[in-house]
Amino acid sequence: MDKFDNAIINELRKDARQSVSYIAKQVNLSRSAVSDRIKKLEQSEVIRGYQVLLSESQKEGVTAYFEVQHECARCSEVIHIFHEIPEVITCHGITGDMDLLVYVKAKSMRRLHEIRELFDGNPDILRIKTHVVMSEWINNLG
Repeated sequence: MDKFDNAIINELRKDARQSVSYIAKQVNLSRSAVSDRIKKLEQSEVIRGYQVLLSESQKEGVTAYFEVQHECARCSEVIHIFHEIPEVITCHGITGDMDLLVYVKAKSMRRLHEIRELFDGNPDILRIKTHVVMSEWINNLG
């Protein structure tokens, strides 16, 4: 990958639906060169695909972040709780008053509540703060 491949990828991240001609103008290459580079990036699986990202209001289910404080000596001692719940997407150790930030995607508010109760029911967990996602303004995880 060179600076042109990186520039093309940056343009596609902004809007994967923009025309090859427009991308070519932005990166100062010919249309055919950009087209060839995109094909090579796709074939080498640098670009693995394109996706549609829906706003939170259009998605099925509900997502939330849980701030979790526990009383274990190390976070690794409490992580097994989160591994047992398939709706847990990520779990990060964080600084501050809370110890962990857990991201959950549940099929319904009822299921989200059940997950929170599972966390609450564990004697190692001292405190939980729930943040339900209402809208998504930026997602660069693409």
